[in-house]
Amino acid sequence: MRDRGRLRRGPPCARRPGPPRLTASPISEIPLEESRHYALRKIVKTLSPRLLLTSLLCALCSQPPASGGPAAAKHNVLFLFADDQRADTIAALGNPVIRTPSLDLLARGGIAFNRAYMQGGMNAATCMPSRAMLLSGQSLFRIDERLMRDETWPAAFGRAGYTTFMSGKWHNGAASLPRSFQIARSVFVGGMTDPMRAKLGDMKDGRLGKPQIAPKHACEIFADEAIRFLKEHKGGPFFCYVPFDAPHDPHIVPEDFPIRYDPETIPVPPNFLPQHPFDNGEMAIRDELLLPWPRTPDNVRALIAEYYRYISYLDAQIGRVLDALQASPFAKDTIVVFAADSGVARGSHGLIGKQNAYEHSMRVPLIISGPGIAAGKTTEAMCYLFDVMPTLGALCGVPAPAGSEGLDFSATLRDPSRPARHRILLAYKTAQRALRDERWKLLRFPLVDRTLLFDLQTDPSETINLAGMDGHAQKVVELTAAMEEEMRQFGDTAPLKVAEPKPAEWTPPAKDTKPEIKGNAKPAAP
Repeated sequence: MRDRGRLRRGPPCARRPGPPRLTASPISEIPLEESRHYALRKIVKTLSPRLLLTSLLCALCSQPPASGGPAAAKHNVLFLFADDQRADTIAALGNPVIRTPSLDLLARGGIAFNRAYMQGGMNAATCMPSRAMLLSGQSLFRIDERLMRDETWPAAFGRAGYTTFMSGKWHNGAASLPRSFQIARSVFVGGMTDPMRAKLGDMKDGRLGKPQIAPKHACEIFADEAIRFLKEHKGGPFFCYVPFDAPHDPHIVPEDFPIRYDPETIPVPPNFLPQHPFDNGEMAIRDELLLPWPRTPDNVRALIAEYYRYISYLDAQIGRVLDALQASPFAKDTIVVFAADSGVARGSHGLIGKQNAYEHSMRVPLIISGPGIAAGKTTEAMCYLFDVMPTLGALCGVPAPAGSEGLDFSATLRDPSRPARHRILLAYKTAQRALRDERWKLLRFPLVDRTLLFDLQTDPSETINLAGMDGHAQKVVELTAAMEEEMRQFGDTAPLKVAEPKPAEWTPPAKDTKPEIKGNAKPAAP
C-alpha cells in the first residue's frame, strides 16, 4: 500500500495522517494463563452508586497523558537483548524446527512485532551502531556510536529515579558505560569473543575495572548477574538491561547442553543462493569468509544447526532470568522486552553475514509484555529499534533525553492493529540503501548501479526482482522518490547514483582465505 502521508513539520518520527488499520494475529498454542508476564485483572462487578462515581472521578483525575509523561506509572523494565538473532528464529512465531520455550512463553504473554528493524550501519560491525541507536533513541545518521555526546535513555531513566543496571556486551566504548548505568557487573567490552573465555569486568566508583577471564560461558554469567540483581533489589523502579553476546559467532555452547540439531533436518532458506548475484559492496568481509564459495546446502545446514543450538542455549538463559522475575515481588509491574541488534543471512541470498539491507539481516525480533500491553498477539506495525526506548519512556513517565528522535508506539502495544511507521529506510555504508512501505521494498546499490524491487506481500523472501519487469517502472520511480524524501528527513547525504559505477560482476577470493580472528575469538566451524 502506498504511503500517501507527508511530513509537514517535525522530525522523522512524527505521525502521518490517515493510518490504515492492521491485522493483529493471536499466538494460541499455550493458554494465556500460563504466561509468566500476564497478570489477570480482577473485575469488580458490583459497586454502590456513590463508590462508582468516586472511582470514576479518581480514574479520570489520575489518567496519564496519551504519550506518557510525568503522570505515567513508573513500571520496572527488564530488557533482554540478543546479538545477531534473526526474526524468524522463534518457534512460537512460526519456525517449525527451532526450540525456544522461554521466548515462546514470553511471546504468548505479550505482543510480537513482525516488522521491527535495525536501521543499518556505516561500518561492518553493525552491532555497534545498532546498540547506539537503541540506547540513544537516535537514527543511524545522527548517532554518536561511542555514546559520549548526548544523554542516553538509560541515563534518563536514572535521572527519573530508576535504579539502572546492566550485565553483558557493551560495544560502545568503556568510557560511556558509567554515563548510562549506575551498576554494571560482568561486562564484556568489545564486539566478539570466545564466550567460554570472555574477559569480563565490573564497574566500580564510576569506572570499569580490569577484566578477568570468565570461569564459564558468558551468557550464563550475564543471566546470573541479572538474577542476582532481581534478588538483591529492595525497592523503587529499576531498568535492568541484559545484552547477551549470543548467538553471534563463534557458535560455542557448553558441551553438556542437551539440545542439538541434525543438519539433515534443517531446510535451507527459501532464498538460498550459492553466491550473491552481483557485488553488493561488501562481499568478502570477515562474516562472509565463514563459509567458502560457492555456498552449498550441506555447509549452510551445518552452520544453521550450530546457530540454532546457540539460540536454544540463549533461550535457556533467558528462561532462568524470567523465572527469577516471576519469583520476585516485581513480576506484576515489570515490562519485559526481548529484541536483537540485527539479523544475519546464514545462506540467504548467497550471504552469511549481516552487512546487507535484505529482510533477513535488517529485520529483528521484538517482543514486549507487561501491564497494559496486549497479550498473545502479533502486529504488523513497522518500527525501528530506536523507537523502543522512547516507547518505554512514555509507558514509564520518563522524559526523553535531548536528541532522542524515536517514535512512541505505545498505542500499538494497547491495540496491535494500530500502525506505527509507514515507511522504513535502511542503509549500509554508501553501498546500499533500501526503503520499504506496507507492501513494496526497493533496494539501491549505487556503486554498481543496480536496483531491486520486491513485492513483500507475495514474495517475503525477496527472490523475484520486479525492477526490470513490465508494469513496474512507475513503482520504482515512486519508491525512489520516497527513499530520497526519507533520506532528507534523516540527514542521509549518500548518493543514489555515482558518476562512474564499477562493474557489478564479482569473483570470490582465493579458497585459502581465512576470516580475521579478533582477540580470543574463533571462527564458526564450516
